[in-house]
Amino acid sequence: MSWAPSENRYETMVYNRCGKSGLKLPAISLGLWHNFGEDNTHANKRAICRQAFDSGITHFDLANNYGPPKGSAEEAFGKILKEDFNGYRDELIISSKAGYDMWPGPYGEWGSRKYLIASLDQSLKRMGLDYVDIFYSHRFDPDTPLEETMGALDQIVRQGKALYIGISSYNSHRTKEAIAILKELGTPLLIHQPSYSMLNRWVEEDGLLDTLEENGIGSIVFSPLAQGMLTTKYLNGIPQGSRATQGKSLPQTFLSESTLASIKALNDIAADRGQTLAQMALAWVLRNGRVTSALIGASRPEQVTDCAGAIGNLTFTEAELIEIDKFAQDANINIWAQSAEREGPTRK
Repeated sequence: MSWAPSENRYETMVYNRCGKSGLKLPAISLGLWHNFGEDNTHANKRAICRQAFDSGITHFDLANNYGPPKGSAEEAFGKILKEDFNGYRDELIISSKAGYDMWPGPYGEWGSRKYLIASLDQSLKRMGLDYVDIFYSHRFDPDTPLEETMGALDQIVRQGKALYIGISSYNSHRTKEAIAILKELGTPLLIHQPSYSMLNRWVEEDGLLDTLEENGIGSIVFSPLAQGMLTTKYLNGIPQGSRATQGKSLPQTFLSESTLASIKALNDIAADRGQTLAQMALAWVLRNGRVTSALIGASRPEQVTDCAGAIGNLTFTEAELIEIDKFAQDANINIWAQSAEREGPTRK
């Protein structure tokens, strides 16, 4: 028996306008960074995506290098599009990115016109698509003129391979430069994808959120759950099979005793709000309307259901925010936004 999405899927999700554009994104979006490579079963990937769509999550975020191995997340999603979402393409927002290493030789990463256009062609082929809704420059390239990188994004839109363009992990200064170049080219910047969570606030320190708001550009934040730290997963230590034990993107050194104590205190605040810790963490990044959408990852469908429930309470009292700041800042963790990352990585 074939699967059909819930008829009530749009009644349970909030959709926010992306900057000053005509596009709306769900407050919660699904990222396929982890759990969509060959280290997970295809049946589980399908179940996660089905649950997301049933929950009103219309946006699925990928990148060329998601896996492992690289490219396998896009291949898996391409199969899911055929198996489960055939006939629903116009109800979906599908995004991909290019910027990190994908193939041998001098043309397989960073931000040249050659790399970005070739990479998107490969991504479209893997997913079986004619176009993506949003295509991103995944990281700033310090050795390629920004005019070339942005010019490639403009060309991609004009070729009909993407409807909108975005950038990811650019600092405020570089974002302003990109906005100006794209405005002159006539293809406006739609969206920025930075990391942001209670434990990682570089976008506030850098002024990026101010820059985006002033220029009418949307934002979709990744790692709002701080790689799973802002969930119940680590409240009683580091469980086997968790991301912290897999050597992927969450070093065990981040999970010190003092940090775990702060996370437990945050969990207590969430419980008082009638939310899970994950729900409160998502509500926190969405709290004042400056963030268009929060990207979640999931290893099983139940996690999608939990995260989608965050929209049930997106408001905070001043006392709650002060209490959250007390423990979140005590944790003093900055997972993704090291200074070199914000200013643009050094090429070797």
